[in-house]
Amino acid sequence: MELRIIFLMCVGAIAGALANHIIYTFAYFGARPISPWVAADEKAPPRKWLDRVPIVGWLGLRREAVVHGRGFWVRPMLIEIAMAISIPMLFWFETQAGGLLPIEARFPQSITNFEPWAMWIFSAHAILLTLMVAATFIDFDERTIPDIITIPGTLIGLVFGAISIEIFLPTALPVGGNAQSLLPTTFDSPWYAAGPWMGMTGLRVGIAIWTVWCFALADRRWHGPLLRRRGFARAVNHFLAGLVRYGFWKVLLAMWIVGLIAIVSVWNSGGNSWLGLFSSLVGLAVGGGVVWAIRIVASSAMNVEAMGFGDVTLMAMVGAFIGWQGAISAFFLAPFAAIFIVIIQYIITRDPQVPFGPYLCAGTALTVLNWDRVYNSWLATNLQMIGPMLLWICIAMLGLMGVMLFVWRHIKMRLFAD
Repeated sequence: MELRIIFLMCVGAIAGALANHIIYTFAYFGARPISPWVAADEKAPPRKWLDRVPIVGWLGLRREAVVHGRGFWVRPMLIEIAMAISIPMLFWFETQAGGLLPIEARFPQSITNFEPWAMWIFSAHAILLTLMVAATFIDFDERTIPDIITIPGTLIGLVFGAISIEIFLPTALPVGGNAQSLLPTTFDSPWYAAGPWMGMTGLRVGIAIWTVWCFALADRRWHGPLLRRRGFARAVNHFLAGLVRYGFWKVLLAMWIVGLIAIVSVWNSGGNSWLGLFSSLVGLAVGGGVVWAIRIVASSAMNVEAMGFGDVTLMAMVGAFIGWQGAISAFFLAPFAAIFIVIIQYIITRDPQVPFGPYLCAGTALTVLNWDRVYNSWLATNLQMIGPMLLWICIAMLGLMGVMLFVWRHIKMRLFAD
């Protein structure tokens, strides 16, 4: 166990180095040659091989402060230290301490039996954690989340789901009672009636989710003023032309075709492979769809952009890893995490405005670390009672939110006008 912990500390430090490389290399606006894995700035002293060693390399890179600013090396070093601590702690919590199990199931034999399943969960969550760290700090820096994080991250989540349904967190059965058995929280949890979705209906829905997600990633720009001046047909032509204006549409088309073939192939194989992939696809759809719907309604009601589309792709990635149930929990826990994040951010930067992405990542972490209380003891019980009404309740709440924001917008306009 000691050797495993030491090995995972090294893995965590490397994961932190990867997160730092993404933060400073793939930012939309603020990419800087700070990562030791890119060519140094021409004004910086020559780099050494020791600079690439996680954590300690930043002590040597302090010499580049004349180029990047005083103390630039502190945050990336702390990120690597935090990851070197967090990855072993996550491993211990999920695989050795039974932290994901119901309290009554946290005894030695149960934890030992759960360990092979927990290793799949830990492997997926370690990757998700690394991606969320990179997304969080880029969002802090420039109020945006690059697709270079969320698109590959979502694809990794889908691949994990197709490989094993054991990447999904455990549902304790019977729901609301003392745990007698555990099942992966697939898309049909807590009802477990996947039958109709294993056939052609499930394939159609899976393809539809994949198609909408690929389309959502395209350069979609609806020109409202053009619609008013030139009419609907001209606005549609402008919109369609925009979809292929940049070369990225070729990448999306190729990704859509490859994904389509992969989905059909996994569906043909059936069994747990399709159940896991379909669960990840539904998680993608619900995680991203909830934020997208709120973004559209809130932006329309307030007449300002409510959330960036990076938040949509971020929650799609989260849903692909932990399912739609976990994505919903993460979204509703995000405001509670925000209180802590806003205080820390304000103490460090005196900036009261914090982007929503870090809240969502913190909400995801809270969901995983409190899974039994969040899902087994609360959400699953409520889902069983609500049943088929869940979708209609969500639609009603979304409409009510839009009305409330619209009214509040006009109240503010009237107050400032007076």
